[in-house]
Amino acid sequence: MYRETAKLILYRNLGEDSILVRLADIFKRFDSCHYRSEELITDIYCEVKKLLDLATTYGFDKNLWHNYLTFVLITNENSFSMTCEKVGAKDGTVNHFAKNDFQVFMNLFHYDFRPIEETLGIDCFSTLLHYQAIGKQERMYNKNVSDKVRALSDKLAAAEDVDTFFDAVVTFYKEYGVGMFGLNKAFRIAEEGDSFNLVPINNLDKVILDDLTGYEIQKKKLVDNTEAFVQGRAANNCLLFGDAGTGKSTSIKAILNQYYDQGLRMIEIYKHQFKYLSAIISHIKNRNYRFVIYMDDLSFEEFEIEYKYLKAVIEGGMETKPDNVLIYATSNRRHLIRETWNDRSDMDEETHRSDTMQEKLSLVYRFGVTINFSKPSQKEYYDIVRNLAKKYPQITLSDQELCAEANKWELSHGGISGRTAQQFINYLAGQAE
Repeated sequence: MYRETAKLILYRNLGEDSILVRLADIFKRFDSCHYRSEELITDIYCEVKKLLDLATTYGFDKNLWHNYLTFVLITNENSFSMTCEKVGAKDGTVNHFAKNDFQVFMNLFHYDFRPIEETLGIDCFSTLLHYQAIGKQERMYNKNVSDKVRALSDKLAAAEDVDTFFDAVVTFYKEYGVGMFGLNKAFRIAEEGDSFNLVPINNLDKVILDDLTGYEIQKKKLVDNTEAFVQGRAANNCLLFGDAGTGKSTSIKAILNQYYDQGLRMIEIYKHQFKYLSAIISHIKNRNYRFVIYMDDLSFEEFEIEYKYLKAVIEGGMETKPDNVLIYATSNRRHLIRETWNDRSDMDEETHRSDTMQEKLSLVYRFGVTINFSKPSQKEYYDIVRNLAKKYPQITLSDQELCAEANKWELSHGGISGRTAQQFINYLAGQAE
């Protein structure tokens, strides 16, 4: 195995902690005949355990070795894979080196583990090649990644020659991209000291825009802006504001689900993390995706100054915001920053009151599209309840009974809103079950 991995050129940087690199070192020791069986078995089991952990995280099944090698191929960001992500496979000398590496991976796909197993009296590799995973709910693993890895794994295992192998991999790069951005829809920021990492959000709501009853004008404005964005046309930053529980955040999640396969990705950020905004944008500006930086429930008190960082990033700083980045925010406040009557009063001690007002409004003015989600009427509330109830066959109440119970619920649970309707339906479904 180490003789194969030593031939890698473009895919050489796998990381010292890579399972493949560690296994190659183990097999090198085995071939040299200078080893102690107990130590070698312990080291093998350590890597097998890592592979099983990875398989659990991503729901790999059947041939875990093939799944793992495929995962390495589609997550390795190098000059070749990144170019394929942007423009596909073009004729060029680099393809010669890529096919060299793909031949190595083909050989690894069909690697014979029997000699080491027979010598050491183990069967872990044979077991990994015929693995039967325990059935799990989707929330327990990254199904989105799992499906892609397993589908490509089957194609690569069946490839008859390196050209077929090459075509399958570069087609994947062009369709989905490479690395974590190619496999995942959304990301959050994990702070590590003074730096940060983008961490995939594995389990997203599968909500679609049709799940949000009403608000057709609001949804159309959001769809029109997002479609322009993913198609490379001019688009604006979006602010969704209005009453609590009216579907602002749901609409953003639905937009991501609707346009993910067209290259849309989302990064969720909180206001205490705004100091990383410039670094995040620099990290993603040259990727072949469209990124929405998502800020949920955005608002600022008078003493909070983080909005100044946001203003500079959106518009006003020296560096132009890249064309593949937009900012979508939700807020219960129309103007985001807390206002007081003193801002407008003639009794205010500040001489230039208009300057104070302009400062507070300058942030919201940087959102080219503002969409108001207001509290539904009583009739609209009943429509939402009836529409949600259709998804739960166990709810057998008539429309009249359903509306009567919904009315009782909202009187004691925060008033009329889409969120209240969903909570009511959840309660009914739970009681019926």
